[in-house]
Amino acid sequence: MNRHTKPSRVVLVSAFACLVFAGTGAAEDKPLPQVDMLWGVKIPLRDGVRLNATVYRPHEQGAPLPVIFTLTPYISDTYLDRALYFARNGYVFALVDVRGRGNSEGGFEPFTHEGRDGNDIVEWLAKQPWCDGQVTMWGGSYAGFDQWSTLKEFPPHLKTIVPAAAAHAGIDFPFFKNIFPLYIMQWLTYTSGVTGNTNLFGNSPFWTSKFTDLYLQHLPFRNLDRVVGNQSTVFQKWIEHPTPDAYWNAMCPAPDDYRRIDVPILTITGDYDGDQPGALTYYRRHMQYGTPEAKAKHFLIVGPWDHAGTRTPKREVGGLTFGDASLLDLNHLHKEWYDWVMKGGPKPEFLKKRVAYYVPGAEIWKYADSLETISNETRKLYLSSSNGHANSVFQSGDLSDSLPQENAPDHYTYDPLDTRPAALQQKSIPNGITDQTAVMNLFGNGVVYHSAPFEAPTEITGFVKFVAYIALNVPDTDFAVEIDEIMADGTSVLLTNDAIRARYRDSLTEAKLVNPGEINRYEFTGFTFFSRLVGKGSRLRLVLSCPNLIQWEKNYNSGGVVADESGKDARTAQVTVYHDAAHASYLELPIVK
Repeated sequence: MNRHTKPSRVVLVSAFACLVFAGTGAAEDKPLPQVDMLWGVKIPLRDGVRLNATVYRPHEQGAPLPVIFTLTPYISDTYLDRALYFARNGYVFALVDVRGRGNSEGGFEPFTHEGRDGNDIVEWLAKQPWCDGQVTMWGGSYAGFDQWSTLKEFPPHLKTIVPAAAAHAGIDFPFFKNIFPLYIMQWLTYTSGVTGNTNLFGNSPFWTSKFTDLYLQHLPFRNLDRVVGNQSTVFQKWIEHPTPDAYWNAMCPAPDDYRRIDVPILTITGDYDGDQPGALTYYRRHMQYGTPEAKAKHFLIVGPWDHAGTRTPKREVGGLTFGDASLLDLNHLHKEWYDWVMKGGPKPEFLKKRVAYYVPGAEIWKYADSLETISNETRKLYLSSSNGHANSVFQSGDLSDSLPQENAPDHYTYDPLDTRPAALQQKSIPNGITDQTAVMNLFGNGVVYHSAPFEAPTEITGFVKFVAYIALNVPDTDFAVEIDEIMADGTSVLLTNDAIRARYRDSLTEAKLVNPGEINRYEFTGFTFFSRLVGKGSRLRLVLSCPNLIQWEKNYNSGGVVADESGKDARTAQVTVYHDAAHASYLELPIVK
């Protein structure tokens, strides 16, 4: 895929609902235990709304058992294979449609009701004759969000959660770093009405054409729902809340909630999981605010997976092929976890320490006591260039260990009215990780820096940081940064990426427009976690640009309300990137030795 013209972050976030239909991925040779079904079970909520559940039980169930449930907007039938797996392995499983979807009553407003509804579901299930009073949850993406949202209500009978790829409202969905992807209208259409809209959701040509219409006509982002043909009150409400404000914060645990948490938790995410920022925000906030006793019961797994792979791993992801060890049987691991917490079974053998992460390149799992203790060395690579125009892979600047001297800054131009990148984006391949040749087609919008070849294989694991000193001639713009490994044979592998809207350079909640000509410090600390054994002879590539993309809300640089800006507001940004002794721009790497 053309990784630069299609924004890495948006591609990953667009996995939010992808492949919820995946099966267990495990072949079963022997006769399967029989399962009984309870159809049309109605769960009453405190406000009188009734949610619809389909319950699956072991055919030979005698005594009451723990109950697992999934709360989903994707229509419960999509998770049948998971329900059957757990019902065949000693659990009752309830598939529950969120309010306003499937056969549930009420109206669906994404993220808004799931915490209270989840609490009521837990307590109702716990009282059923086939439940032993212990309730837990299963699911990823939206169903991962549901688990955290339910946990913050502290239902007494919720014994554990296992959130995979958990979306975090106001962190990674429906925007990232206050920048909206156009994908949110695709997702809102997928979840519009009460039935599944699977075929429409998956019709890439339709969505590409609508996103391209908005892009080529330079229409305001606010018009997107009308361009698509699905006028949405939810979409309009969301863009009235373009920062992580009280509206979003109410949907997720607060610091005091993290302090109260005392149930065991298993968090699962992946290097290429679009909801990794959300999943790790929950995890890191619990590590920040939680009690020592609770934190000791919170385990984390980070695999070499994309969004769907956090439930059904595959060896191949976006052009990369990982070792057999990457194919973790997550259904089995869930069962072992549930058995440990609720049935007195042994601790899962895989969980040797509280953090497990996979190292592509070495193709092994490694373990640590915390995210912070993984790396034991920090390496800074400083930006420099010899000509002040590091504008392509062929005339790039350098990333080196040497502190910068007095060299000229680099310059580039971002014209929001330049639509040349559109053709490249329309040909892009979803979720591609290894084909990033589009950095050769920046059209003058961006700067590129390369490191020297690595002298020996080097493990980089954790969160990189990028600090850049930048001046603009406009009051606002957006920046995107991508870090790649360029292997000795020229293959490019995406490692991580980040973005900043200039007005939110100091705070995601308080806007501060740029004074034209002023040199400001931009600290990019939102990169996704990754691990990779960078090979001998490989180089790192850093690309800084202003996103001019079909898939992102376009910033026309005027300094006004971005959702209302259009082509008539466009201002061309002249961007100057400094890397001298007084303004040492650098990339910081977490090294494991």
